Amino acid sequence: MIARAGEGHVGAGVTLGAGALVHESAYVDDGAVVGAGTRIWHFCHVNSGAVIGPRCSLGQNVVVMTGVTVGENAKIQNNVSLYEGVELEEDVFCGPSMVFTNVYNPRSAVSRKHEYRRTLVKRGASIGANATIVCGITIGRFAFIGAGAVINRDVPDYALMAGVPAKRIGWMSEAGFRLDVIGRSPVDPSAERLRCTGTGTLYERRGDVVARIEEQA
Repeated sequence: MIARAGEGHVGAGVTLGAGALVHESAYVDDGAVVGAGTRIWHFCHVNSGAVIGPRCSLGQNVVVMTGVTVGENAKIQNNVSLYEGVELEEDVFCGPSMVFTNVYNPRSAVSRKHEYRRTLVKRGASIGANATIVCGITIGRFAFIGAGAVINRDVPDYALMAGVPAKRIGWMSEAGFRLDVIGRSPVDPSAERLRCTGTGTLYERRGDVVARIEEQA
């Protein structure tokens, strides 16, 4: 069954957009905002002050803490906790059981709530299952974090990251395919020309900066 504002575990003060669905086993606290068409599934908990955009999906056992913002069309898979300080832009994918943190040097006996660090995941980025994101970093647009990777520094746009600690092992397209090097740019010989292996879309790289170009292969 699906609960609505004021029913079951959904507070009367929750803002639910049109078509938003909350499973009856989930808790959504007063003051939370849930966008139109978003679906919140079994055993989730969305805290007061959390803002979830439209057309998102929260899988089983997802926790969204106070102050967290989730952009449009984000997909949060089972067993993910979005702690205070985490911000997801639109079209972000968080794989099953991946981990965010918000304190760099936690101790049970030492309160560090005033030391929460912001973690920003930019538009279109994907984070694989069981990856760990150390707090205080930014993951760039359309970056791809491999399963089980440990990210402890900023990640450039389009970067493909893997390992513990993670290293960049390549580049990924906006469509989620590996980018192959096909030569130098005919316009700027200092730039590397890349092609999406799935769609043929072309990109250029200058150092750690990758950008899509409109010309098609």
